[in-house]
Amino acid sequence: MTVIAIPKEQQPGEKRAPLSPAVVKKLVRAGATLQVESGTGLNCGYADQDFVDAGAEISNDRGAMLQNADIVLRIQKPKLEEVSLLKSGSIHISFLDPFNEQSLVNAFKEKNITAISMEMIPRTTRSQKMDALSSQANLAGYVMVIMAAARLNRILPMMMTPAGTLKPARVFIIGAGVAGLQAIATAKRLGAKVTAFDTRSVVAEQVESLGGKFLRIDLGETGQTKDGYATQLTPEQIEKQKQGQKDEIAESDIVITTAQVFGRKPPVLVTKDMIAGMKAGSVIVDMAAESGGNVEGSVPGQDVEINGVTVIGSGNWPSEVATDATEMYASNLFNLISDYWDEEGKLFKLNFEDDILQGAIITHDGKIVNEVISKHYAQGAQ
Repeated sequence: MTVIAIPKEQQPGEKRAPLSPAVVKKLVRAGATLQVESGTGLNCGYADQDFVDAGAEISNDRGAMLQNADIVLRIQKPKLEEVSLLKSGSIHISFLDPFNEQSLVNAFKEKNITAISMEMIPRTTRSQKMDALSSQANLAGYVMVIMAAARLNRILPMMMTPAGTLKPARVFIIGAGVAGLQAIATAKRLGAKVTAFDTRSVVAEQVESLGGKFLRIDLGETGQTKDGYATQLTPEQIEKQKQGQKDEIAESDIVITTAQVFGRKPPVLVTKDMIAGMKAGSVIVDMAAESGGNVEGSVPGQDVEINGVTVIGSGNWPSEVATDATEMYASNLFNLISDYWDEEGKLFKLNFEDDILQGAIITHDGKIVNEVISKHYAQGAQ
């Protein structure tokens, strides 16, 4: 029988759990043995007893649990020293940041672990139900607007009162991917006047369908990858973008940047001279702060004030709504596992001809088997 371990997340500020009791119950019904580390769900509303009622065993020995597991499910990448605790031949599934974590990937390889990276799941129609990157980004878009609104020195909607009419706040969102579109929808629902920009002109219709105005800047030839990510701009195009959005930033009460290029350092799109042109009391949210930042002067994990403007670089936005984030991530994991679950053998059956697993598996059988990651490491060594 397959033993699935759910260790408690240890990264500071992480409130999510990899699985909810509802998903634990489904996996137990499928024939798996679930071991959940004590305290795993406390920060997202689930007591140990909730997992017990769902059919799981509660473990107080993290090391023994990891050593005995056939599959380990978690959210964050593990600490390097924990890889040595895993059973050779086991499967580890989580976000891994494989482009930037070569030492961790090598550790998985040397320990003969099949490492599956959740952010590497291809964006196809069939894989949507497993796409944790999108499900968590959706929540991040919501949270960023709420955080910005809480720190702004005025309200977002227009308000007509006996004392006069208050104009709606202006919100500018850079990047109209999953997070950006949710941010547009949330800011609009709160009554703000919303403008958005994306290098992919094909998303203009989506922005406008949500009630936002699409800022058009002629950057020349741009596009997106087969997975829907924006392609990297040239330095000249980035400069055109900066100049084209400078006036909009100056007029905005809230600016939210979501511009990230998968596997690469994000571009700096809001400079300190742009911030200097904003009104005191305005707010900027830098979604990319932890990976390098879209905003000059933003600090990962902190709020800083620059020329009277609050710049939020909190990071791990989905953790702020941990109960819903846990439910969505748990569903993504269940959909991944159930698609490859062998009912007869009661195990997760790897299929290396499958396009989803080809994209998501990083290491297997003592080798790095993901072509994209292998090429990335090889280029770095040159």
